[in-house]
Amino acid sequence: MKVAIGFDHGGVTLRDALIEVLTGLGHEIVDFGTTGPGAVDYPDYATRVGEAVASGQCERGVLVCGTGIGMSIAANKVPGCYAALLSNCFSARMAAEHNVANVACLGGRVTGSELAKAILQAYLQAQPDRADHHQRRRDKVCQIEKGNGQ
Repeated sequence: MKVAIGFDHGGVTLRDALIEVLTGLGHEIVDFGTTGPGAVDYPDYATRVGEAVASGQCERGVLVCGTGIGMSIAANKVPGCYAALLSNCFSARMAAEHNVANVACLGGRVTGSELAKAILQAYLQAQPDRADHHQRRRDKVCQIEKGNGQ
């Protein structure tokens, strides 16, 4: 799978650990930065990763800022990007299976590297559940995105 990644200065603490998981699982990485602790603007990275995933250039994305909150808010502004802020393995699996989240967001200042690796692995290994009730709900989310919500 091709995975877009993006980190800001608050997320670089998890960079090496998450790249290790991705490469260990055999995924191809498209890196949208950053690599150092110098202050950068998280919306720039969230937009790049969100657009890469929404366009189909990449199948999934991973974004990391200090808390994951800013990245998730910004990425969800990109049409076709469904970013989920993940803090545990169960939520990671559910985001992929039930919500078909295509971007995982993590917090580099609030999540330890071992937990972050386990969360990312759970997210990447989960497959969408195609049950009718999940699809019906996902369709409603897409309608909201198109401005046709209830």
